[in-house]
Amino acid sequence: MNVALWICAGILAFACLVSSAKLVVPREKMAATGSFAHWVMDFSPGALKAIGTAELLAAAGLILPAVLDVAPVLVPLAATGLVLLFTGAVTMRLRRGERATITGDVVYLGLAVFVAWGRFGPESFTA
Repeated sequence: MNVALWICAGILAFACLVSSAKLVVPREKMAATGSFAHWVMDFSPGALKAIGTAELLAAAGLILPAVLDVAPVLVPLAATGLVLLFTGAVTMRLRRGERATITGDVVYLGLAVFVAWGRFGPESFTA
């Protein structure tokens, strides 16, 4: 189970790291990349920077505390934060009627729930 949790945390961290490009890429350029990215136009540049910052912090929080053995309780807290973030993403996609592009968000939501459950429970770093 520990290996599965590390793999899921790594996948989530990588996805969040890539997605945190919102911090440096203008929203007009992001919206032009494809039909799945038009949601960015519904958010202000400040809100996109806040989302990108949350994703960047989550990517670091999923891996670094456990690897460095410094406050490893931050790993399940980061995963819990991602549960909230992806719940918001799924809700936003449903409200926009983007059912075709919701699959990725639902998968990431499931991975985040699994990591939070596993690191708070059976494979806790603090036990």
